[in-house]
Amino acid sequence: MWLQPKRFVQAAPGEAAMAFLVGHGPDRQRWDVDVRRVAVLRSIGPKGTVDQRASLKPGGLGVDVPVRLTTPGVHVIVLQSLAAESNLPALRFNDYLKQEGLTPAQRFRDGRGISNQPGRESYSRRAKTLVQVGPSRSADLAVLTRPVGLTLEIVPEANPLAAGAKTLPVRVIFEGKPLAGALVKLTNLDADSVPVDARLTDPQGRATFQIPKPGAWLMNVLWTKPISGHPKADFETTFSSLTFGSR
Repeated sequence: MWLQPKRFVQAAPGEAAMAFLVGHGPDRQRWDVDVRRVAVLRSIGPKGTVDQRASLKPGGLGVDVPVRLTTPGVHVIVLQSLAAESNLPALRFNDYLKQEGLTPAQRFRDGRGISNQPGRESYSRRAKTLVQVGPSRSADLAVLTRPVGLTLEIVPEANPLAAGAKTLPVRVIFEGKPLAGALVKLTNLDADSVPVDARLTDPQGRATFQIPKPGAWLMNVLWTKPISGHPKADFETTFSSLTFGSR
């Protein structure tokens, strides 16, 4: 799931039309869930944090949501959802853990002899997108490189919105600490059937990507941990994304 503004760079302060999307390739669609699933929707900009939940209308997210950005500079729009449950057959769950690089969960199931049991998750979503209002400024870097406090987040260490940017180093943070061994994928949103690159984070939670050409880009990562005491889940999984434009 990701946030995609109508424009990643807009000339002046005003409303940014924001789409809430899921899937990839021919399966891409609006994330049309009840707005009550959205626990957090806020923007973080040069003048601080603004709660944007008032932009959400009763019902679903099947239409663009207008997020008001009132000051020049980079704004980080942040979403956090409430948890839901998933129950997958053992084979599908094991394949999913392998494909997404969730080796700690694989080892946990193997070590307890439960790899033949269904995979029960409590999962939630985190998403960030970067919107540049007006010309790029040196002060923008401090806004977009600062963690926003999500359970799992991708934090840029350079400004991909700056003209001519060709590489993007990022950090992945989980529960306030750098996350090593996480699989981060980079996808061109103009041709999103498959990612164009995927990297494992190093011991400091870092990975660096080449941005092959201008356009709209998605990075995503997920992580899970075993939990106890939940009536419907054995793992707590967080999906996280970062979207940005490059010029």
